[in-house]
Amino acid sequence: MTTRAASHAGSWYKRSPSVLALELEEYLAAVPSSINQQELPIPSARVIIAPHAGYDYCADNAAWAYKSLDLSNATRVFLLGPSHTMYLSGCAITGNAKYATPFGDLIVDKATVAELQATGKFDTIPHDVDEDEHSLEMHCPYIYTMLSKHFKTPEEHPTLVPVMVGNTSPSTETEYGNIFAPYLADPTSVFVVSSDFCHWGSRFQYTYYLPNSPSSREGRSLRRRDATPTDPPIHESIEKLDRMSMDAIEAGKHGGFLDNLQQTNNTVCGRHPIGVVMAAIDGLRDAGRVPSDRGYFKFTQYSRSSDPVDASDSSVSYASAYATI
Repeated sequence: MTTRAASHAGSWYKRSPSVLALELEEYLAAVPSSINQQELPIPSARVIIAPHAGYDYCADNAAWAYKSLDLSNATRVFLLGPSHTMYLSGCAITGNAKYATPFGDLIVDKATVAELQATGKFDTIPHDVDEDEHSLEMHCPYIYTMLSKHFKTPEEHPTLVPVMVGNTSPSTETEYGNIFAPYLADPTSVFVVSSDFCHWGSRFQYTYYLPNSPSSREGRSLRRRDATPTDPPIHESIEKLDRMSMDAIEAGKHGGFLDNLQQTNNTVCGRHPIGVVMAAIDGLRDAGRVPSDRGYFKFTQYSRSSDPVDASDSSVSYASAYATI
């Protein structure tokens, strides 16, 4: 088995370990020591959602999720991200033994990979596709950084389980949620869900706009020749769309999140990994394996790459959240 190279180092984030470490430490230091009147990390916050764009755009946002993450009992980290590089109708798992970062290698959990492959439901990510895909790699330097804070040596670091999630149907997300549920129930497992939020603009084929009205059914897609809307400005409409999706995730029902996406078609690129994890939480809740006050995401940070003014502009949104299990 091979090592997946840190193929986006030097372009999407810094290649130099010392420079990258300084950058991530600055982002983490900028996050308050407590959120929602709780000291960080949040006890039992074993699941986070965090963005995967270039670090210049979103690493400051992702710091809010990573500083919330409870690694105190962790022995393995599941990393679920969307596929930008190959078509999948289900999930695929790495065939590599290690994921390289500028700081050192993250070791893939061979035993857990074998267990998942034994279900017959997981493809193997081809090596070249694995290295081309950024949604998993962009989390690895942050994961290594946080593990280094909690464990004395790299040999003690929890192992990594990288999973690429494809264009899954609602029923498929439920099926994979049932597979991941026992791992999610295990207090030694941590889940990192990789997702950006709204990709807005003609280059993303999504220019949906919500005017200031009580119903999103009155929304419409903007065209370049349309007059620039001001009630509200486009960037406020984008935030409203994102907040609707975030509210649906916080409500804690997989079906509710799917309803939101069907209603607005919001281009949440990690909607399928989020859906799989929400389905897993649903299953645990239905089985009485999650306390009534847990299993709900709380969003802590929201930002965008830019604030579009007219229909020719574009932006990508980023959000960070945690859930206690």
